[in-house]
Amino acid sequence: MIQVREYAQLTTDKTACPSLDLAIIKQETFDWLVGLSEKESYGRFITYKRPQYLELQSYVGYLESPCGEGIEILPKTGLGAQESDKSREVLCKMLSSVLNLSYKEAQSASLNRMNLPIHEWIYYQFLYLLKELVASGLRFDYQRIEEESRFIRGQLDITVQQRQTVGRAHLFHIRHDVYHPNRLENQLIKTALDYVQQHCRSSENWQLANELSHILDPITNLREPLNSMHKWSDIKILQSYRAIKPWCQLILEKLNPNFQKGEHRGIALLFPMEILFEKYVAKCLRRDIKSPWQLTTQASNKHMVNDQKGLKSRFQLKPDLLISKERKNYHVLDTKWKLINSNKKNFDIEQDDIYQLFAYGHKYLNGSGDMMLIYPKHHQFETPLECFHLGEKLRLWAIPFCIETDKVVIGEWVERFPSLPQT
Repeated sequence: MIQVREYAQLTTDKTACPSLDLAIIKQETFDWLVGLSEKESYGRFITYKRPQYLELQSYVGYLESPCGEGIEILPKTGLGAQESDKSREVLCKMLSSVLNLSYKEAQSASLNRMNLPIHEWIYYQFLYLLKELVASGLRFDYQRIEEESRFIRGQLDITVQQRQTVGRAHLFHIRHDVYHPNRLENQLIKTALDYVQQHCRSSENWQLANELSHILDPITNLREPLNSMHKWSDIKILQSYRAIKPWCQLILEKLNPNFQKGEHRGIALLFPMEILFEKYVAKCLRRDIKSPWQLTTQASNKHMVNDQKGLKSRFQLKPDLLISKERKNYHVLDTKWKLINSNKKNFDIEQDDIYQLFAYGHKYLNGSGDMMLIYPKHHQFETPLECFHLGEKLRLWAIPFCIETDKVVIGEWVERFPSLPQT
């Protein structure tokens, strides 16, 4: 399996020197990736760099081409020499949080299989939870069966029985209920299990999947599972199913026919790091922010061009996080998955990001207040930067977020943000 980081280059040039930022791939894989990148389902996650070279964007996860060549794409964290292990740990931690696993489940030693590629790690989460679910007992449901029988059971279908021919008069058309595990939730789980069993490469995962497959054999899978996912019931008797649902959905969402049939057959399990980091930070901050403060994600009630003279408001402004109290906006926060450098002139901060926060400050805070740009903490960005003054009363703070502690790093900014925890 090939292992690279975000923004790595992939090439068919066999004279290149492989590293986490450059990998040599087969021509079949190269051609498959080009076709895959043109599919709207995943967007432009790859761009041409030069002849024989492709460049990955800020997507992480796992790809496996039809010829069987696998590529694991890890986050670029800058967390030390053993970056591949740290990067996988960061990615697994973010996914666990965003998928709403409880803290106990996310930190369980049996779940933290950091030596597994990310797709195998996801398969293991699903299989581990399914094993627990089977041990606690699958939920059954009554199903209506219509059949011909030599004995009357349940309800006799009078209308059909009256049309019965003389030669079959000894058979009864009946309807009755059968208590069976073939309910929708179990069918969705069985469909995901069949996919895992077919695609996993880890011997441990395959053995567990095979064992569970025999137990779930009476259950039929679904041809179009995503069309039924919204029907998953959350009633009280299915409380034990809540932990496995997000993992089941994650696996089923990758059963996209564009990538499983024909010339694009293969595995494509990709996550945009920008969105993962944004959701992860939001979840950590929401856990710490106390009433009467409120945290809103992706606020969208302001526009660059306001409604005047019957014209519609245009160019919607959507900060990642907005902190308010009693319906009044107090702080705007935006997350950026980028490794900035405290020692450089402009700290590697994009000028467009400053423009963006300037617009947020004037529209959401009326040009007066404090805003925050949140970047991941690493060895070149460990302490908050000095305040950027975007106006007389408008201030912007660039703050590192520590993924290991799930906290923003404390600095002078704390006096300006009473809504955020001070420790």
